[in-house]
Amino acid sequence: CVLMSAYGDKRTITMPHRSVRFRSESGHPPSRPGPLTVREVHYPVPPTPTGTSPLKPGSLHAESPQPCQTPGICYMLAPVMWTDAVDLRDFYASTLGQVARRMIRRRLRELWPDVSGESVLGLGYATPYLNSFRGQAGRILAAMPAAQGVLHWPADEPGLATLVDELELPFPDLSMDRVLLIHALECAEQVRPMMREVWRVLSGSGRLLVVVPNRRGIWARVERTPFGRGLPYTPGQLSRVLRDNLFTPIESHRALFVPPMPSRMVLSSAPAWEKVGQRAFTTFSGVVMTEAVKQIYAAGAVPTRKRRRYLPVPERTPRV
Repeated sequence: CVLMSAYGDKRTITMPHRSVRFRSESGHPPSRPGPLTVREVHYPVPPTPTGTSPLKPGSLHAESPQPCQTPGICYMLAPVMWTDAVDLRDFYASTLGQVARRMIRRRLRELWPDVSGESVLGLGYATPYLNSFRGQAGRILAAMPAAQGVLHWPADEPGLATLVDELELPFPDLSMDRVLLIHALECAEQVRPMMREVWRVLSGSGRLLVVVPNRRGIWARVERTPFGRGLPYTPGQLSRVLRDNLFTPIESHRALFVPPMPSRMVLSSAPAWEKVGQRAFTTFSGVVMTEAVKQIYAAGAVPTRKRRRYLPVPERTPRV
């Protein structure tokens, strides 16, 4: 059995009733340690009588299937790492980070031009983008996952940032009108529970905006930026994740077309890169931004059947 790892290391994982070994296509040693999460799996399993595999992608069964020579389905163990909040702060303090923040924030304000009186929640590291809403929104909160760490925000003012467990958000149901998810989804170890928590706290008419690295973009291939870490997505993959977690995607947008180069000449021309990229090569944007709403289904009235009542009839005494 061969399990593919994104960092190319070979490791033996002992599980109940079996031992699993995995490696990568490149064969390079791991670049950094980190927890492993199951994405896809390659395991030789016997097919069912209908010719399909009894295992499903995304699940790892504890019971070992019977050995056979039939190729099985594909599992992959992908390391999941949260970028430390200090590293994120340092990135956005750099010239490259300031340009990235300005390009993404410009697109964000086009999507959410008016948040007057609304409650805005940023999950992940959203503080560089929440500043533009502070004078307009009724309430703003920044929730930073525990594995990422938390920093005081805003500076020299009462704190609006809190350390949370992304699987158990400390907010009431339907309490947020807007939720911005950035530097979170690509690093999450458990996507479905986190997205269900976002669904819970988002109001019925609220909007969710997810910002993730673009799998086809240049930024996802440069590790010195936060957008080069974690699991990048294509617009189609992000749309499927949202639909699988009770959200309806409205529209997808692109941003951050400037190359991640520290050159002053390149960074100074970032607005021009954005204009050309939106028209000519949207496939290679740095990030994908998808806005979604909650899926809420109304239950129809079910007519109740009238129950028949049976009255006991005394048994007649037979004549002798």
